[in-house]
Amino acid sequence: MSGIFDEKNMMQALERHLPAGERIQAGIHGIGIETEIRQIFGKCVLLDDKIFPASHGTALEVRKSKYSKFDVYIGITEQYLILAECEVYKHLYEFDDDPDLEGIVVEELQECIPIEDIGTCFLLEDIKRCVIKKGWMGSVNCGITMKNGSSLKLMLPKRGGMGGGMPRHQEYRDAIIARLGKRG
Repeated sequence: MSGIFDEKNMMQALERHLPAGERIQAGIHGIGIETEIRQIFGKCVLLDDKIFPASHGTALEVRKSKYSKFDVYIGITEQYLILAECEVYKHLYEFDDDPDLEGIVVEELQECIPIEDIGTCFLLEDIKRCVIKKGWMGSVNCGITMKNGSSLKLMLPKRGGMGGGMPRHQEYRDAIIARLGKRG
């Protein structure tokens, strides 16, 4: 558990989900309260917990949900909100190979994607609404709704754990809150 509160470990975990050309500007340990991720992929097939691009494939809607608290690293880049789970957690996955595509952006895959990588990287411009409220013991709760209907409920703690492994927690937390607050 103590390894979770280590800035070097956090940055390594966040960097695994970085889009090309992006760099982490701020990152903290937080608590995922509830997530409901929705993504639709075009011309693909699902095989063994991986989604493959396939010219003969169909559209596939993936819903990935978690309704209990979990440790998560929360990072921000110039254009993205990045989430990296601190440990391996179980999620509820639902698949629909005949989704309603009206008004929905369909993502075309260029390469295989494991389903556990879904819901780790979000364009800041795709945030429809972000509600920031003060929480318990100085924490801040963020309720984020994306344009595609995905939602995230995250808690950003006031402190970065015991032992001083996250010396820039307050600075990074303030930067994340400021960036998300602009999306409110």
